[in-house]
Amino acid sequence: MLKASTNVSKGLLVLLAIGISAFAAHAQNFHNAPASVKQLKNPYEGQPPAAPKRLFHLKCARCHGENGEGSGNIPSLTSEKIKSVTPGELFWYITKGDINNGMPSWATLPKRQRWQIVNYVKSLAASPGEGEKSKAEAPQVAANLNLPPPAPPFTDFRYEKPGKTRKITVKDIPPPLATPSSGNVPKVVPRPANAWPQVPPGFKVELYASGLQEPRLIRKAPNGDIFLAESMAGEIKIFRGITSAGKAEQTAVFASDLKRPFGINFYPPGPDPQWVYVANMKSVVRFPYKNGDLKARGSAQHIADLPGGEFHWTRDIQFSLDGKKMFVSIGSNSNVDDPDSSPGEKNTADILQFNPDGSGMRVYASGIRNPVGLAIQPKTGDLWCSTNERDGLGNNVVPDYITHVQDGGFYGWPWWYMGGHQDPRHKGKHPELKDKVITPDVLVHPHNASLEMTFYDGKQFPAEYQGDIFAAEHGSWNRSVRVGYELIRVPLHQTGRASGEYQDFMTGFVIDNKNVWGRPVGVAVATDGSLLVTDDGSNSIWRISYTGK
Repeated sequence: MLKASTNVSKGLLVLLAIGISAFAAHAQNFHNAPASVKQLKNPYEGQPPAAPKRLFHLKCARCHGENGEGSGNIPSLTSEKIKSVTPGELFWYITKGDINNGMPSWATLPKRQRWQIVNYVKSLAASPGEGEKSKAEAPQVAANLNLPPPAPPFTDFRYEKPGKTRKITVKDIPPPLATPSSGNVPKVVPRPANAWPQVPPGFKVELYASGLQEPRLIRKAPNGDIFLAESMAGEIKIFRGITSAGKAEQTAVFASDLKRPFGINFYPPGPDPQWVYVANMKSVVRFPYKNGDLKARGSAQHIADLPGGEFHWTRDIQFSLDGKKMFVSIGSNSNVDDPDSSPGEKNTADILQFNPDGSGMRVYASGIRNPVGLAIQPKTGDLWCSTNERDGLGNNVVPDYITHVQDGGFYGWPWWYMGGHQDPRHKGKHPELKDKVITPDVLVHPHNASLEMTFYDGKQFPAEYQGDIFAAEHGSWNRSVRVGYELIRVPLHQTGRASGEYQDFMTGFVIDNKNVWGRPVGVAVATDGSLLVTDDGSNSIWRISYTGK
């Protein structure tokens, strides 16, 4: 039996709240599991490894390690003792939790995902012979960097270079599973001494802030203060000013004790907002605010409940230019579950529209798998989004995208994608929707994980950048050779419309096909016209300025 210390530090408890905690046996049965659960069968046993591996990475790896090796008071998941535990007992324990040993209950996860985690944990505890067999059967990560270059228009981290222009069209998309679906989760390591983000000639990068707690979305207030969501810490921070060394002059915690905050915005639109709106995982709240406040001047006021769950939990928030409508992005609660038979997908993969007081909710656009970033085009008032498309169909399927969003538009998920392409996992379903699927404006490399986006409205960069889009690409996990991990630019050519092209703009975060040191998440235009980019790999904010040299 396994034994874990009950004297778990507060800091460790915070970490354990994100992953599966230490397994500690208190009785003859595994954690006093009822005898009946031993006979439960895992309905997902033997499924391809990519989906369970990603779940383990998101929920468990921070404590147990990417390979389940454990550390300190957190035991290994590869031991013979874990091997002897039945899938039913693991499922029961993951569901029930054990607060005395820092193990949270994961009952809020869909049953399917809990079983998938069980499946992956059991694979980690496999005997060496079984482990080697699993490796042989699974799609192999291409660790050899002498591989031939990818066929255009597709690429990988070896060929991402600042200023490189790319364009992917619907005709370029290969059939599903033209290559195997790969589980290639990155290992985030400290930044090497000789590593620094790379940008085009004439630009430079400085470290604006460091030592943060997983910095996510970043947004500029009308007075120039920079608001940052540290989602896992449950805080909104403020950064004020820029020193001659490119650092923040002042920092403060605006609000805390939030539930996975991500989206931030200011209401009413314009120079004198009265409220700061925050989109949590399950709700929209607002705080009374006046320009210059470094701390919320009142408690959070509940505005609206939000659907969805933990699979895609980020929620961004924007207001129409006239302030009459509020838009909130809701990611799907799965990779490609069918909403017809999955109640947890109700009103997910949608952009919802509300009145600013939370009333009048309706679906503004649907079939958008995970619209992480929202932005309003400042001249036309059009709503745009930056979207993570689905996984599991191979290296180069399906492209992520950046697009203006049509009221009432349907973008395909989960049955279709990119016009009339049907997802083979939903073959024959909803043929009536085929001709209604909208093809997005800009197809971004598949598995890039496109997150926050913004329109450049500063005066520092050259004139040709005015009005262009910048978007943070968090980087792939479902591709044999990784891609993304960059900031991209989408030229709009002063027209407000995209031509389908985008450019690599800031790169250099990937060490090799296993290790990365940075993962861009958010992007905002500072008052002086520089760009600020959050990076939850190195827990930093980077500042990009134009020097012309």
